[in-house]
Amino acid sequence: MASILDLIGNTPLAEIQHLNPNPKVKIYAKLEGNNPGGSVKDRPAYNMIKSAIERGDIKPGMKLIEATSGNTGIALAMIAGLYGIEIELIMPSNSTKERVTTMEAYGAKVILLEGIEACRDYADEMSQKEDYLQLNQFANPDNFLAHYKTTGPEIWRDTDQKITHFVASMGTTGTIMGTSMFLKEQNPDIQIVGCQPTEGSSIPGIRRWPTEYLPKIFDPKRVDRVFDISQEESTKYVRLLAKKEAIFGGMSSGGQAAAAIKLAQELESGVIVFICCDRGDRYLSSDLFG
Repeated sequence: MASILDLIGNTPLAEIQHLNPNPKVKIYAKLEGNNPGGSVKDRPAYNMIKSAIERGDIKPGMKLIEATSGNTGIALAMIAGLYGIEIELIMPSNSTKERVTTMEAYGAKVILLEGIEACRDYADEMSQKEDYLQLNQFANPDNFLAHYKTTGPEIWRDTDQKITHFVASMGTTGTIMGTSMFLKEQNPDIQIVGCQPTEGSSIPGIRRWPTEYLPKIFDPKRVDRVFDISQEESTKYVRLLAKKEAIFGGMSSGGQAAAAIKLAQELESGVIVFICCDRGDRYLSSDLFG
């Protein structure tokens, strides 16, 4: 019988049939909401905690502390609980109630601050204390290596090695970095497409980082192209995914779908895969589907 941890990964690809503007291009959504913790972040959370334990970084009595906009925190809370490790999660105060409540249900302590940058600063400060360990998803190679070991190989396998374009948001950048590493090793011609918000847009899970907060794991050479996606586009397409494709994702999934659909309009042929990061039920208390 499989444990919860054994069920992380091997998420399905669903073909976009009604929103695809180009019949000569295949578009697939990788449904990461099918992970047991409900998002793509189960992958790096498990790899970061498991690797830290194997290295001996987590000493008896230590607490984990991490800044998160939501999904990583839920995944870390779930997995830390399985290992019997205390965890404190620092989140922006505008996070949806569903996310906070889910983390607390898994046993985490949640602290709300104004903005993700303030959350990161606080976690950095607390990690200087001896009884805290910050996994630091923004600088931890175990973040992107999770996708090198799992997400990339799954996409390569499930497209029968025919993928031509991979589309992913750029938050911590772990997903796009690790998946790019693997796919480029298989076929250097595969194009890696990132998504970032237009100036002034707020899209949970997709960031345009100030230079001083740019994730240390990010290597711009691993991304061939970047689409700027507006908040309005992301909202439009996450609603269309639900109504037209029966894919109920979160806001960043709408942004990545928008980029994939724009890309399909430019191509003569191809196979595009984009990440559907989580499930829409995490946003029901917001106005995303209102």
